[in-house]
Amino acid sequence: MTQERLRLVRHRLRSFPDFPVPGVVFRDISPLLKDPAAFRALLDLLEDHLRASFPQIDFIAGLDSRGFLIGPSLAQRLGIGFVLVRKKGKLPGPTESVSYDLEYGKAELEIQSDAVEPGQKVVIVDDLLATGGTMCAACELMKRLKAEVLECLVIIELKFLKGSEKLKSIPFYSLLQYD
Repeated sequence: MTQERLRLVRHRLRSFPDFPVPGVVFRDISPLLKDPAAFRALLDLLEDHLRASFPQIDFIAGLDSRGFLIGPSLAQRLGIGFVLVRKKGKLPGPTESVSYDLEYGKAELEIQSDAVEPGQKVVIVDDLLATGGTMCAACELMKRLKAEVLECLVIIELKFLKGSEKLKSIPFYSLLQYD
């Protein structure tokens, strides 16, 4: 059953070479989102993994923007809350922010200062891990808020970019890997 679900998810991804810049292969999850059976299979796989791995999770934190497509549905299934980690300037009220390097530039992430309380257990979710810059920045934001990052969770990992190595001691899980 798990392999069947994984196959369904994998077959609903597509690649676009040289996007957004030459030399980058963009892994597109749009077909996965369009197919209700494939999206349900994705959520089933992620939910099963989290329930088997962690007895208590307080929040799913989704990364701007594709983490917003997966995170709320996953949080709803787990009966927990969802918090936003956004690009700089998109959140009202007091925020914490951190700058970081992207695969092809620089950026800044922020979170509302009251998004999580000290000691709360968080799983950070995004669609893809490449060089690890965005995910590391999100982990730094959680650290500043004194939350406990249980795991960084993605659909797709680009292993050849070694982004998971940057996460160091933070547990990491990817559903699909590409070399």
